[in-house]
Amino acid sequence: MNLNKVFLIGRLTQDPDVKTTPSGQIVCTFGLATNRIWTDKQTGQKMEKTDFHNIVLWGKLAETASQYLMKGNLLLVEGRLQTRNWEDANGIKKYKTEIVAENIQLGPKQGNYSNNQETKFTQKTEEVEEIPIIEDEFSEPQKKEANNEFEKDEEEIDIKDIPF
Repeated sequence: MNLNKVFLIGRLTQDPDVKTTPSGQIVCTFGLATNRIWTDKQTGQKMEKTDFHNIVLWGKLAETASQYLMKGNLLLVEGRLQTRNWEDANGIKKYKTEIVAENIQLGPKQGNYSNNQETKFTQKTEEVEEIPIIEDEFSEPQKKEANNEFEKDEEEIDIKDIPF
């Protein structure tokens, strides 16, 4: 038995980028940052490491994400790992590992968001509302066809282009 399942909870590192493939499939991509905190056993000092993940959504899930998500939002992503490869213009083989989302769950609602100020995320327990789970509606053959078209248009992202 094989299993390829990923669960991540993190914050968007950029606003979702929405594109349409030549066949009309909608695809949405964005970065998600997750962190882990631990105590160093030798020094007793708190340590923190942040990892960055490439997230891909298709169809209705992509449309929904593009409408409701923005940089800084908290998000739970459920999906699978996928590694794509291609040759660049110089004939060098490139690889990219992504999480293809099958379900997402939006984090708590925020107040007014401004790109010019740091947003503080707070939630009062008496104001908690149920957060909907959004599921992917495409079959595996549809996802595979759309993903093949997406790979043709995909460009490599340079780490220096990430705005933090």
